[in-house]
Amino acid sequence: MSGSCRRSRAPTPPAWGPPSGKAFIPPRTSNCLFRPVVGSRAGWPDRSVYDDQPNAHKKFMEKLDACIRNHDKEIEKMCNFHHQGFVDAITELLKVRTDAEKLKVQVTDTNRRLQDAGKEVLVQTDNIIRCRIQQRNITTVVEKLQLCLPVLEMYSKLKEQMSAKRYYSALKTMEQLENVYFPRVSQYRFCQLMIENLPKLREDIKEISMSDLKDFLESIRKHSDKIGETAMKQAQQQKTFSVALPKQNNVQFGKKMYINDRIPEERNEIELKHAFEEEDENEEEVLTVQDLVDFSPVYRCLHIYSVLGDEETFENYYRKQRKKQARLVLQPQSNMHETVDGYRRYFTQIVGFFVVEDHILHVTQGLVTRAYTDELWNMALSKIIAVLRAHSSYCTDPDLVLELKNLIVIFADTLQGYGFPVNRLFDLLFEIRDQYSETLLKKWAGVFRDIFEEDNYSPIPVVNEEEYKIVISKFPFQDPDLEKQSFPKKFPMSQSVPRIYTQVKEFIYASLKFSESLHRSSTEIDDMLRKSTNLLLTRTLNSCLLNLIRKPHIGLTELVQIIINTTHLEQACKYLEDFITNITNISQETVHTTRLYGLSTFKDARHAAEGEIYTKLNQKIDEFVQLADYDWTMSEPDGRASGYLMDLINFLRSIFQVFTHLPLLDLFMVWDWSTYLADYGQPASKYLRVNPNTALTLLEKVKDTNKKNNIFAQFRKNDRDKQKLIETVMKQLRSLVNGMSHHT
Repeated sequence: MSGSCRRSRAPTPPAWGPPSGKAFIPPRTSNCLFRPVVGSRAGWPDRSVYDDQPNAHKKFMEKLDACIRNHDKEIEKMCNFHHQGFVDAITELLKVRTDAEKLKVQVTDTNRRLQDAGKEVLVQTDNIIRCRIQQRNITTVVEKLQLCLPVLEMYSKLKEQMSAKRYYSALKTMEQLENVYFPRVSQYRFCQLMIENLPKLREDIKEISMSDLKDFLESIRKHSDKIGETAMKQAQQQKTFSVALPKQNNVQFGKKMYINDRIPEERNEIELKHAFEEEDENEEEVLTVQDLVDFSPVYRCLHIYSVLGDEETFENYYRKQRKKQARLVLQPQSNMHETVDGYRRYFTQIVGFFVVEDHILHVTQGLVTRAYTDELWNMALSKIIAVLRAHSSYCTDPDLVLELKNLIVIFADTLQGYGFPVNRLFDLLFEIRDQYSETLLKKWAGVFRDIFEEDNYSPIPVVNEEEYKIVISKFPFQDPDLEKQSFPKKFPMSQSVPRIYTQVKEFIYASLKFSESLHRSSTEIDDMLRKSTNLLLTRTLNSCLLNLIRKPHIGLTELVQIIINTTHLEQACKYLEDFITNITNISQETVHTTRLYGLSTFKDARHAAEGEIYTKLNQKIDEFVQLADYDWTMSEPDGRASGYLMDLINFLRSIFQVFTHLPLLDLFMVWDWSTYLADYGQPASKYLRVNPNTALTLLEKVKDTNKKNNIFAQFRKNDRDKQKLIETVMKQLRSLVNGMSHHT
């Protein structure tokens, strides 16, 4: 009904009441009407009641129709009750209809005008919306670009660093990209490509840095000898004054000795001057290991592997390669012992190797450690000692052994300056010193043989003061009687004596050269020099003397001269001791070292010469006797001596004339038995080699000969006194002989 009212005017209700004769039911009671019907099932026929009855459907329909009719009646009553109100409402609605039409027209017109006016607004609004969307998109793009541009700039920077081979900086840039920049733009494809490319770049950097490290290792292997040479020169330069100044002080010892010491004095001055000149040259340019080697590849590689977290791999590789290089460096050439240059190259390469390791130790953290370098040095030191011990054994030239010693000292001092222990090297030097002494002894054995071969075994003649001083400058001879004699005159010894004395001193100088820079006290050096000199005297010189004495061409005259020479050499031993004390700066009061054994050496030589004289004299007498043709059937003497006997007597007379120069004959010629008995058993005894038993036998023969030659000797007082003196000496000699047998 309401819908029809909106479409057309509602018809006026009839005056007679509700249509169809039914009462009008007001709308407000409609809810009351249907409430019992809908809310309860009591007013409606329940079909289930009739389900089990015959003709249930029909009966149900009948019941339903009855209910409908009842409800229709109720509806009709309700409509009749509300009809007047409805009519009033329709009347009021019709009154409003006109106003509604007007309002509709006005609304329609307003709507039209509003629509017309809003079309431009809608266009502008669409434009604004579109601009706002664009602006928002642009802002978004700018924001995203502001995030992406730093990433792209950093990646571009990474590429530039890679091109410039600044790999450590490149790795740092990668870290920044990964930790700071990539997380901001990880949603973009280009970022994923960059992220995927970084591992490859890292591997490239590792390979390149490792290649640089290999080049560096090859470079230091080639330049290690230059590095070592520079380091050894610097170490030697630092020792120049400490070595040169003592030499300058030591040159003064010549004033306390003899003129012949000027030769070593001049030598020391020359060496000192040369040392200063070398130092001045070295001061012009002082190179360091950094000047010779570019260590940047090691630093870069170490930093790169540290950044990559693979530092241990790098350390292991570096140490493994360096150990291999160490083994190559420590392997000497087979002919190294032939020249000093071979040893020098060997030492400089080793020094260069360990100087580099020491530098790496101090400028890097953890690449090499002190424990690692100590282990490497101990391994190298054992190898070095074995190599030097083997190769030095082939050296027969003392000059080469001395140069080797100097190289070892510089080598040890250089590495000691870098903190490496070198005590074992100095222990090795003592072994080499023994070998050096052996080579010196062999060399001086040849020198002594040449001197003995060139000697004429006759007293040294001098015709003027100059020649006399020349001899005195070479040998410490002191004889007031000879000094008082007028020229020409003769020294009792032959030319070999001053030459032997000079060569012994040269041997001491040569031994001293080896003892220098061994970090030993002056007392130890003094003791070593004395021991070396003792070996020279007791073994080398003694052997040469004995060989000389036993040579067939050495006659009785030469043997007598040899005895005289050994006597003067024996007397000169005290000057040799003073000479050693002087050059070692050891005062006489503090010396508690080995004494020289020259006394016993020369006494042995004299004893051998005396024995050889006895043998040769007997042989000569036998030859005279064998060559003589005596008439053994002669019935009576003819009053003339045999010519053979006269020759023998003349020979013996000349021989005994030569024997008068022998100090050994003083026992019988000047009756020097008091000296013999007083000095018996003393190391410095003049007659140390005269056996009491031999002396007793000779005296008994002298006594018997005197009795046979002169039966009236007992009636002369002088002869009786001489016999008593002989008996007294014989008695004392017997006591000495008995004492020797008892002691034995």
